[in-house]
Amino acid sequence: MPELQPIASGAPQPLRAGAFGGRNSRRCVSRRTATVVFLLLAAAILPSCSAPADSVCKPGYGSPMLVFDLLFGRAVAGRADVSDREWRVFLDDTVTLNLPNGYTVHEGYGAWMSPVSRKTLREQSYLIRVALPDVPESLAAVSRIRTQYQERFRQEQVGMIVTHACGTF
Repeated sequence: MPELQPIASGAPQPLRAGAFGGRNSRRCVSRRTATVVFLLLAAAILPSCSAPADSVCKPGYGSPMLVFDLLFGRAVAGRADVSDREWRVFLDDTVTLNLPNGYTVHEGYGAWMSPVSRKTLREQSYLIRVALPDVPESLAAVSRIRTQYQERFRQEQVGMIVTHACGTF
């Protein structure tokens, strides 16, 4: 069945060859359709990356907060991995200082691909999870922890995942 194109009278008419610019007209329609589909999908997905539209929690669910997951690799270039003792000292003098109301630590194991060698590198890791009020000071505290770990243990990055939540303690 031929594609239909609305005309001024509103009655659909068969699409003429070249209606959108010659012999490539079907390719143009496909590109336009793909672009529209992409934009619609992006519009549907991207809002989930921003703050919730309604930052009020349901009764009994607590208050709006941010849950931060911080990912710390233990491997250090040119030396031994971050030791258990070094990690405990870092928790005491940096993490607890910035998060005095508490946090949770999980030990883990992770992997990533080196962009230079294209080899998979594996290492022991730690994950710190903390729920904080949705205020600028919370991000500042987490940023201080990340920066201190990067500087102290020569890390390129400390991963961070932030989730909006409701909670109470």
